[in-house]
Amino acid sequence: MSAATALRVALADDQALVRAGLRALLQGLGVQVVLEADDGQTLLDGLLAQPVDVVLSDIRMPGLGGIQALQQVRARGDRTPWLLLTTFDESDLLLRASEAGAQGFMLKDAAPEDLHEAIVRVARGDTLLQPVSTDPVRARYRFHDEAPPSDTFGEKEVAILRLLAGGYSNKEIARSLFLAEGTVKNYVSTILDKLGTRDRTRAVLKAITLRVI
Repeated sequence: MSAATALRVALADDQALVRAGLRALLQGLGVQVVLEADDGQTLLDGLLAQPVDVVLSDIRMPGLGGIQALQQVRARGDRTPWLLLTTFDESDLLLRASEAGAQGFMLKDAAPEDLHEAIVRVARGDTLLQPVSTDPVRARYRFHDEAPPSDTFGEKEVAILRLLAGGYSNKEIARSLFLAEGTVKNYVSTILDKLGTRDRTRAVLKAITLRVI
């Protein structure tokens, strides 16, 4: 990738050594780090003055964490692609990240080439939420609601549920499955009815608990 076309990235992590390592790694891959922050508030302030192609942020930081910073960015109308990194293999973090509007979620032990690919993909509009183990979710929610669904799920409904679990919007699901957005909305309504839930996050949690996905 040439300097003229290099992606411009904001990097946020409270550990200076981690930031330095990621900066060196990204620069070696042809990615420009044009903004650095050690907490979410500094990141938010910096983004007002320095637009970037992708935000690469740790989830857990003192004060304002990565997910909270993302929520505030989205609330002010900023749609910059956001890739969250964490050392914790926790499925509820994946769900919280997708619900907040993250385009990407990866563990920090990802291979450098996978991180680079993730940055490139979210910059062009893809959603890349790396699957993590669903066992903790099942363990946490198994006693909350194990009532069976009111009906079985078709292949298309299962596919939509999996995309919902990945944080895809109705528009993104429609594009991925070559459906009209209105058709996807109808599918989602049917899925919620079958699972007896009123929102997408609870539907995903219950679908995981019942091993629908």
